[in-house]
Amino acid sequence: MESPIIELAGVGKTFVTSDRSSTEALSGIDLGIARHEFVALIGPSGCGKSTLLRLMAGLLPASAGSIRIYRQPVSEPRDEIGIVFQRPTLLPWMSVLDNVAFPVKLKMGRVDPATLARARELVGMVGLADFIDKRPDELSGGMQQRVGIARSLLHDPDILLMDEPFSALDALTRDEMSLELLRILRDTPKTVVFVTHSIPEALLLSDRIVVMQARPGRVRDVIDVPFARPRSLDTLTDSRFNRMANDIREQVFTRRTEP
Repeated sequence: MESPIIELAGVGKTFVTSDRSSTEALSGIDLGIARHEFVALIGPSGCGKSTLLRLMAGLLPASAGSIRIYRQPVSEPRDEIGIVFQRPTLLPWMSVLDNVAFPVKLKMGRVDPATLARARELVGMVGLADFIDKRPDELSGGMQQRVGIARSLLHDPDILLMDEPFSALDALTRDEMSLELLRILRDTPKTVVFVTHSIPEALLLSDRIVVMQARPGRVRDVIDVPFARPRSLDTLTDSRFNRMANDIREQVFTRRTEP
């Protein structure tokens, strides 16, 4: 692997509640992610996948260890990072175009013509040109998530952090969105860290899969995905696909006995 642009060394996170009890969510995370690499985080519920993503985003401080992006410590949200959450949290009174442009309006107080033109371009890129003036309640769940992805790309981030972005979608729409994401990344390459509970989704999308174990979350294994790009639904029929999915499933659901 080439020199990583995201570096995690000994990262841990402990949450302290109002009654002063503590929960160790993450411990001893070491990970390096190269530029334009797609890395999926997978593991049982409660293993700290989303927490780890928020640490990388600068939305939470680490309790131990260090996180560096382009060799600079992460201490707050950064412009080179775009975030896509499980639900796109669109503003219901705004059109698709205005929702995509909203981060710039929030930050700068206005949207200049160049930003508006870029927002229109992104709406077209995610296949919603015919819906540009529609409001969120006029869109399907998959369409709303496309708006969320377009919004995250508005400032052309180097890095995309995606927290189970397709989990609320039905199976067919989820496959469609996975292929759409592959197309977008082919046209505009990004470094992606992608949280998912879906092993097939992780195999279809990623270059490497980080398998995490239950709380406190630790890296159990890092798996190289061997399927050539570009990928399609035909990748799902590769004889290695189900074999790898079963191996990963066994790792995820078998508790490690050693400390």
